[in-house]
Amino acid sequence: MADRLMLLDTASLYFRAFYGVPDSLKAPNGTPVNAVRGLLDIIARLVADFEPTHLVACWDDDWRPQWRVDLIPSYKAHRVEAAVPGGVDVEETPDPLDVQVPLIREALALLGIARVGAAEHEADDVIGTLATGASMPVDVVTGDRDLFQLVDDAASVRVIYTARGMSRLEVLTDETVVAKYGVLPQQYADFAVMRGDASDGLPGVAGVGEKTAASLLKQYVDLEGIIAAASDVSSPMAAGMRAKFAAAGPYLEVAPTVVEVVRDLELGEFDARLEPVTGERRAAAEMFAEQWNLGGSMPRVLAALDGVARAE
Repeated sequence: MADRLMLLDTASLYFRAFYGVPDSLKAPNGTPVNAVRGLLDIIARLVADFEPTHLVACWDDDWRPQWRVDLIPSYKAHRVEAAVPGGVDVEETPDPLDVQVPLIREALALLGIARVGAAEHEADDVIGTLATGASMPVDVVTGDRDLFQLVDDAASVRVIYTARGMSRLEVLTDETVVAKYGVLPQQYADFAVMRGDASDGLPGVAGVGEKTAASLLKQYVDLEGIIAAASDVSSPMAAGMRAKFAAAGPYLEVAPTVVEVVRDLELGEFDARLEPVTGERRAAAEMFAEQWNLGGSMPRVLAALDGVARAE
């Protein structure tokens, strides 16, 4: 089997699992386990269908880095449950999910799945670094459109987009990004800056939606070219459009740094290769599943990892 790296936007997936699996599923002590079960089933499905040989659960060590907030104070501000001066703000997370995150960490460890984060950075930045530096084809699994900027046919980087559900996964390549948005993946970050994103607290350029942003990028190639044209009264850009970009000047000075994923983090050494779970570790995983009432989810992911080993 040819090597293939799969990068999980882990929080995106366990939030999806939490809301997609009935919260009536609980451990004997009453702790909800729907997100744990759902995430294990998602991993089992992904491993079986896409056959990665390497897998990394990318982690939000800091879901709202201060350096991004310093540039755009509204960045993810509506998701803050409690501000932590000098530390990581507490993200608004349903209590029944919050108590499952430690169980998710433990389950990943028992399965031998590398969990990688970086101080003062989001999982997106870990994904960007690993995808950019990979020596093999990469599949990025996420429900976050911002990671479309990583799609790169030449580097064999695809995005497996989960927003429509696990039964309707979309595999994004250069061609599909262009078909969906009218821009190349390498233009996507500039496109997202102009469009804005209310879910991330990014205002965008007022009066510039997706169609207009795509049209401007087609004409001027990148945001730098658009801003240059907007500043040049002799350019063919309409006066009204120039005014919109002039009004958005302060935002446009900082937004690209916020939207673009970091691609050069120092992540240290870790082993991402998938291996069958055997011996004492398999017994521990099975005991963990029984303790927390994980039903068939643990056997399914264990079987998927066994399948990877057989394929090799």
